[in-house]
Amino acid sequence: QVQLAESGGGLVQAGGSLRLSCAASRSIVSSNTMDWYRQAPGKQRELVAVITSWGSTNYADSVKGRFTISRDNAKNTVYLQMNSLKSEDTAVYYCHARINRGYWGQGTQVTVSS
Repeated sequence: QVQLAESGGGLVQAGGSLRLSCAASRSIVSSNTMDWYRQAPGKQRELVAVITSWGSTNYADSVKGRFTISRDNAKNTVYLQMNSLKSEDTAVYYCHARINRGYWGQGTQVTVSS
């Protein structure tokens, strides 16, 4: 069993930055692919960023050049650095681990105001 706990969300103005964290209850970050998803009201959940077990990364076109996914194996934590935030980035952000059927965090709210 794996528990994921997101943190770092909040209210920021457009153009600002936030760093989201996803702490795993077991040492799984270094050896499994991890994802960040987001879901805005009335929209489907969207895959935002991926970091594979071998260290490659992928991003949705909407966040390329602005968001960076990374991990700290010693802390068993995945991060999402979000820069140049836009109002359309407003959503609940979820951490996901590709283990068995998949594990989800409870989500953290990111609100970007104009």
